[in-house]
Amino acid sequence: MRRIEVLAYPDIQLLDVSGPLQVFASANDFKRQAGEPAPYEVVVVAASPRIRTSAGLVLEAAVLPTHGGKIDTLLVPGGWGVNAACDDPVLVQWIAGRSRDATRTASVCSGAMLLATAGLLDGRRAVTHWGRCAEFARRFPAVRLEPDPIFIRDGNVWTSAGVTAGIDLALSLVEADLGRHTAIGVARELVVFLKRPGGQAQFSQTLKLQQGDGRFDRLHGWILENLAGDLSLTQLADHANMSPRSFSRRYREATGRTPARAIEEIRIEAARRMLERGQPVNQTARRCGFGSEETMRRGFLRVLGTNPRAYRERF
Repeated sequence: MRRIEVLAYPDIQLLDVSGPLQVFASANDFKRQAGEPAPYEVVVVAASPRIRTSAGLVLEAAVLPTHGGKIDTLLVPGGWGVNAACDDPVLVQWIAGRSRDATRTASVCSGAMLLATAGLLDGRRAVTHWGRCAEFARRFPAVRLEPDPIFIRDGNVWTSAGVTAGIDLALSLVEADLGRHTAIGVARELVVFLKRPGGQAQFSQTLKLQQGDGRFDRLHGWILENLAGDLSLTQLADHANMSPRSFSRRYREATGRTPARAIEEIRIEAARRMLERGQPVNQTARRCGFGSEETMRRGFLRVLGTNPRAYRERF
């Protein structure tokens, strides 16, 4: 049985703890239903027996184990309390020592800051919540921070992006331990829409475009439903009830992108999801409105640095 210790501290993000915890618990259920023994022993540990999360829910925790006993995984979540936790030398020292007892160490969201404070990420590739990347880069210049992926594995250290990315990370840990069949079974049990590979972006291009004032949210929905249709500037302006010139100016003010660039990003994101589901490249290019495989290939190379066929094989 693999022992997994999930660290808790005051004002921790509840889903950073409960998301991975439920993945491992569901893996146990999956194996029991198949007549096999449960593969995981998961324990929440903390310096205090009761920890209040930032959501207000109180967690009951076991005492921090002493060093020396071997464990499979140390999992360090993030949350609003992470900065105060980083300033606790006893806790940071415990993380550093317990990591040496662990076969692998992982963080969720801003929990990467605790790993970095403990010196566990120096020289390694790592990721954290997109909203903390600038702060992280300033505080930990020795870490090779990558702001986009959902999760990254560098040797025996795993880091993941914000909140729900902890579920993706845990599913990949289950896959590494028990195989893809079990990981997919757990994902289906949890009604996870898609078991996302680590190299995916933290959030969608469409969501990025909605960070403005909301004037064009309905237009973005219409674009997603008509990717293979006429998405010329004239058509977009007509749908937004504006002149083409006024539309171009106001759209760029609201989204920071030209309409043409936004259309390309939305099409590439839609194509990525199709390719990840195993759709043929030529069919994907047609359904996403690229017109030809070559046009889609050029877009992928410009935006993602790889071609559609290589992306499909990887993911």
